[in-house]
Amino acid sequence: MLEVKNIETLYGLVMALRGVSLKLEEGKITAILGANGAGKSTIIKTIMGMIEDQPDKGTILLDDKTIAHKDTEWIVRQGLAYVPEGRQVFDELTVQENLMMGAYTRRGPTVRQDLTRVYGLFPRLSERARQLAGTLSGGEQQMLAMGRALMMRPRIMFLDEPSLGLSPLLVREIFATIARINQEDGTTILLVEQNAAMALGVCHHGYVMENGRFVLAGTPAELLADEDVREFYLGIKSEVSVKGFQRYKRKKRWR
Repeated sequence: MLEVKNIETLYGLVMALRGVSLKLEEGKITAILGANGAGKSTIIKTIMGMIEDQPDKGTILLDDKTIAHKDTEWIVRQGLAYVPEGRQVFDELTVQENLMMGAYTRRGPTVRQDLTRVYGLFPRLSERARQLAGTLSGGEQQMLAMGRALMMRPRIMFLDEPSLGLSPLLVREIFATIARINQEDGTTILLVEQNAAMALGVCHHGYVMENGRFVLAGTPAELLADEDVREFYLGIKSEVSVKGFQRYKRKKRWR
């Protein structure tokens, strides 16, 4: 459905992405795991046309047609929705006004149907429909950002660090909703996340990113079985002494 081929993205003279390639299968959840600063968010922003004159090299294909270097507005109208890191809701608009902003590219009676659908997914938003978005909690703002994207009826939804700053209970709730959106609506999802355990619990395929490049890819089962992923992303140490302490700090094998 969406294919990124060997893209390189520059911030000034700094190469943020180094020959990145990935494929999104229709109706599946794909996760990109990695530490802060690895380049995960840059992938989404490059695909969405949010970084001027980027990618510097490589191609981005949607249904086998190039979308690289297109305006963000045009890309959005092709059915790609972005839920940014930090939520970025419209603070001075109400919850319902924020949701209706998500449907600005659409017309007709189905908009109201989708509003009802979003309120069904996120009942707390229904309770706060007339409340200013800036007064919501962090978890409620994350729900609102996701609901706003869903109002587009997107073909592909990009989620950038949806667990950031949320309590463990809210994180579980958000990820359960992500899985539900995928299962019930068939929405293709690209999930960028530092919380490897939660991401691998809902995705169908995953990539591990470090220093602007992918170092590992596979199914959740394959990644969970990888010794490096278990130690460096899940905190499960496998090399221990007889006293139960790690003998030395092991380096990642993919470096």
